[in-house]
Amino acid sequence: MNDQPRATVRMLALLHGYCREHGIDTTLTVSIPPEGVRAHDLASSIGLPVDLIEGLFLNGTLVGLGITIRPGDRVAFVPYGTPASHPAFFGRCGIEEWAVA
Repeated sequence: MNDQPRATVRMLALLHGYCREHGIDTTLTVSIPPEGVRAHDLASSIGLPVDLIEGLFLNGTLVGLGITIRPGDRVAFVPYGTPASHPAFFGRCGIEEWAVA
């Protein structure tokens, strides 16, 4: 049994379809080191096409791929072109690549 802390990761919209086509679970529970891991690195390690990811919801907040994912976090990766992820819905001008919460 792995006692390392974990995070829940989901793939939304086109990433959901990508995962199904490539045999990747669309909802995962992944081990996260205590110091955390960059969202970009996590997406890459799962096998997601990082160039298609616009940002992610981290515990309900829209952020960029530079954010650090910590144990216990809830993550949902969002591809470009997903209307509900548009920053205007969140009162922001855009998703900074290295946005932090």
